[in-house]
Amino acid sequence: MKWTDTQMIAIALEDARPEADNINLRYTDLHQWVCALEGFSDDPAKSSEKILEAIQMAWIDERD
Repeated sequence: MKWTDTQMIAIALEDARPEADNINLRYTDLHQWVCALEGFSDDPAKSSEKILEAIQMAWIDERD
């Protein structure tokens, strides 16, 4: 997975962290969680607040 695979990342995060509060989270935590996902292979430095926000929104949608 790469940073641009927001939907795949959201699904993986929901599977890995179903107890996490995905609405009130810190982007530093989200960044760490994404980088720790099995199958994630992108450069950690290539993320941005915009990318993390898109992942968060996709994760919220996934949970609903």
